[in-house]
Amino acid sequence: MINTKYFYKGFKSIKGVGSPAIALAASFVAIGALLKSLGFTVEESIFSTLLTYALPGSLVMAESMLIGASLINIFLAVWLVNARLYPMTVALMPLLLHENQPRWKYYLSCHFIAVSSWLIMKNNYEVIEKKNRIDFWIGIGTATWTVAILATVVGYIASDFLNKDVLIGLAIINPIYFTCMMLSAMKTIQITLSVTLGAIIGPMFYFLSPEWCILFGGFFAGTIAFLIGEKNGK
Repeated sequence: MINTKYFYKGFKSIKGVGSPAIALAASFVAIGALLKSLGFTVEESIFSTLLTYALPGSLVMAESMLIGASLINIFLAVWLVNARLYPMTVALMPLLLHENQPRWKYYLSCHFIAVSSWLIMKNNYEVIEKKNRIDFWIGIGTATWTVAILATVVGYIASDFLNKDVLIGLAIINPIYFTCMMLSAMKTIQITLSVTLGAIIGPMFYFLSPEWCILFGGFFAGTIAFLIGEKNGK
């Protein structure tokens, strides 16, 4: 069973002006409006967020449908976009694993992996006993998931009152917030170099391949930062 004490503690952790949930909500308001403009019903919009959850996957799905992509192409595109969550999962799961916790909790909680929930967990896991972290994590994931679904409904309902510029502004709040979070996390050689080199190398690769510049920039910046960090023992 889930420990309700730590579940609710995790659920309440999204409160506060510095919470990623605020940026998450703003972005999903834009998603809700976008889905309505594509002809989705409110039920289909809710179901989309329920299953896709992470913002980039939802955007890719909506844009792919807009250009008339096939179902298999949409599936592959969303799958490839959400593959970025794999390194986050690898980094997070060792912090949550405990021999006294059943496996089904970990299988269930994989759906909650997103930058917003991941940031909250990484900032709080040290104050939670390891055996209770999975329940705390499920609370965080449920809270951010709920925020995303409710914001989708709000955006769907309010779409007729939001112009294009407002929707674009709401959509970019999330990446701006996470950029600021990355800058605040620059406390080690690896993180500092990966962020700095990514900001330099990414635009350079744009002139070689606009479609692949982010992937190549992130790969080379992260690899260089990792090797330098390992060499310096930090």
